Amino acid sequence: MAKKGRKVKPKTPKKGFSLKLSKQNKIILGSLLMLFSIALFFSFVSFYFTWQDDQSLLTEFANRNEQAKNLLNKFGASISHFIMYKGFGLASLIFPFLLAYTGLYMFLNLEKQGILKKWIWGLVFVIWISITLGFFAIDKPLLGGLIGYEMNDFLQDYAGKIGVLLLLVFGLIFILVRLFHFTPEDFMNYFMAKKESLASEFKGTGADVGSTFEFEKEDEAPVIIDTYTHKKDIPPLEKEIKTDDFEVNMPSEESIEEDVLAMEVEKIVEEKEEATNFADKLVDDFGEFDPTLELGNYKFPTIDLLDQHGASGGITINQEELEENKNRIVDTLKNYKIGIAQIKATIGPTVTLYEIVPDAGVRISKIKNLEDDIALSLAALGIRIIAPIPGKGTIGIEVPNKKPTVVSMRSVIASSKFQKAEMQLPIAFGKTISNETFVVDLAKMPHLLMAGATGQGKSVGLNAVITSLLYKKHPAEVKFILVDPKKVELTLYNKIERHYLAKLPDSEEAIITDNTKVINTLNSLCIEMDNRYELLKLAMVRNIKEYNVKFKSRKLNPHDGHKFLPYIVLVIDEFADLIMTAGKEVETPIARLAQLARAIGIHLIIATQRPSVNVITGIIKANFPARIAFRVTSKIDSRTILDTQGADQLIGRGDMLFTQGNEVTRIQCAFVDTPEVEKITAYIGAQRAYPQAHELPEYQGEDSGTSIDYEISERDNMFREAAEVIVIAQQGSASLLQRKLKLGYNRAGRIIDQLEAAGIVGPFEGSKARQVLVSDMMALDQLLNNESN
Repeated sequence: MAKKGRKVKPKTPKKGFSLKLSKQNKIILGSLLMLFSIALFFSFVSFYFTWQDDQSLLTEFANRNEQAKNLLNKFGASISHFIMYKGFGLASLIFPFLLAYTGLYMFLNLEKQGILKKWIWGLVFVIWISITLGFFAIDKPLLGGLIGYEMNDFLQDYAGKIGVLLLLVFGLIFILVRLFHFTPEDFMNYFMAKKESLASEFKGTGADVGSTFEFEKEDEAPVIIDTYTHKKDIPPLEKEIKTDDFEVNMPSEESIEEDVLAMEVEKIVEEKEEATNFADKLVDDFGEFDPTLELGNYKFPTIDLLDQHGASGGITINQEELEENKNRIVDTLKNYKIGIAQIKATIGPTVTLYEIVPDAGVRISKIKNLEDDIALSLAALGIRIIAPIPGKGTIGIEVPNKKPTVVSMRSVIASSKFQKAEMQLPIAFGKTISNETFVVDLAKMPHLLMAGATGQGKSVGLNAVITSLLYKKHPAEVKFILVDPKKVELTLYNKIERHYLAKLPDSEEAIITDNTKVINTLNSLCIEMDNRYELLKLAMVRNIKEYNVKFKSRKLNPHDGHKFLPYIVLVIDEFADLIMTAGKEVETPIARLAQLARAIGIHLIIATQRPSVNVITGIIKANFPARIAFRVTSKIDSRTILDTQGADQLIGRGDMLFTQGNEVTRIQCAFVDTPEVEKITAYIGAQRAYPQAHELPEYQGEDSGTSIDYEISERDNMFREAAEVIVIAQQGSASLLQRKLKLGYNRAGRIIDQLEAAGIVGPFEGSKARQVLVSDMMALDQLLNNESN
């Protein structure tokens, strides 16, 4: 038994032997395998033409005076003799391809999930081909090799030639079914298709269906002719046509339309099944698409980069303080003739919650009105009464601790609740009154509004949000857009620009400090939102989570514009300054993003120190159900943020109230200091990054619209095709041209400018699509012909 007070170090398991190669070693080994496969291929091919001449040199390998006729001299002659003549014969040509395939995967540092499967099937093919050639070409041992010849000889001794033939047929069936997913239905369909094609060619030499026929006149009965070949399982409707000498029953137009519709539906179903089977085969061969592969060696920040602020042992309980506060609460209520049946305390890091059960008949409002008297008797600031506590039959009195405990970011990041959180965008805010780590999912909020007076913890709260995501999400999975009008709060994150940040094309700095760039960025996000919704529509999914799952399963073709979509988190510090300088230009795109951007993974976090109604307007509040309030100076500000009072009674220094549209939760925000953020960003910034920051769609302001009259000779080669796409869709947007014509955004933007100069689309209208001025294709042809004349 270990002595008390001595720490027993846990036994670390011994590391086992690992064959994991570094990237450099993979490149070296991969190139060696590819070059060796090329050497084997040329050796094997030339062996079939030079093996008789080189046969006598096999025993004189060390004699430098003797030269072989093989393309790789004595090395090629020896290894070919060993693998082909003494081995598997002609089937040995499969080995160079397997080696080249393995070398290519190692050279490009790709996943190796499908390599073992290909080697297994390659060996099966080698053995089957060797035995088959040995069976049919028994007098030519070079075709099947010594193994094929000996295997045939061995099997025929026990099963005879017929038995060996049946085994070979079974092997062929096994390969067709397991590898190529061949079924008897496919076999029958293939021969039926061949039969129908031959029949149609034979019928094509005779009379056409529906042509005029001449009949001899008969008096006994009318002649009935079915001139439409229909499906057996769909009987045609017949229409009777009477003449003097005969009647003709013909299928109706409705029957033809039904048959055509059934054929189209069947074709669509077959195409969908083929696409699904193809996607499943890709997953089997290559595995699911991994968006983190480009930065596959990325390492998440370690917990050691964060400091352990305050006491490391958790909350210190002061029994004297608890007993004293309890007695003062009971005495104060007794002075007003309010009896208490029960009281208990829940100790938090900065606040202790006293839950009381009053005697029967006591009105809750009477206790609520004694808030100031209780605060006076306890001689404490920040007394808050919750009457009643939601979900409980008690009344809560929150009393600040005399010696509050600092909640470090390290403690909440290291908590099992955060580490095991299965959320899209987990955020660890801090700890509740019951000392539980408070973790929420930003993806479900879906937007967050933060407000509080100066110096009450807003900037620390923003750092806590960003730090939580940096510790949980890979750079390929989330991107940040940081707006900092004060120019000093968020500049710490410049070091992770090429890892985690997103910005406008040709923008020098990723941290946005200029109000004009903020407006352009917000409108660019609206364009990104529209583009993502178009991708979701084409993929037939409802949200970004379903889309990315489908893309990872290789069910979406990148050539159709599909790509992995990272979450985008827009963080705006000091929103009031933007509203004062830009007003509606900022509020309108933010309101549009807040209303629509949830499903496509764009989330907003807005912070302000002036929670007045002209800053936090009704439109913004309606679309930001998740709100955080740090300490404010008045009850009016508290109601502006939370729609209830209470934020004016907080004690500051990270003490905050959180609501997500239902009950209000009091939380002590986790503290992360500036040096800690600097260490985290330096750790991430020192690692391999993307070539550049994530680029948002290009946006041109109203004053940057085209005024250049493009000459016809200067127009893009795809100007005509682009004009037809725009007129047919009646939607003038660069993103439409990108998807339909597979163009880059810059080229599509230039074509849109040329279309405006030609009078086909209207001027720029912000985030909306341009108006199409040409109504149909006839009008477009007339306009372009007039220009050419």
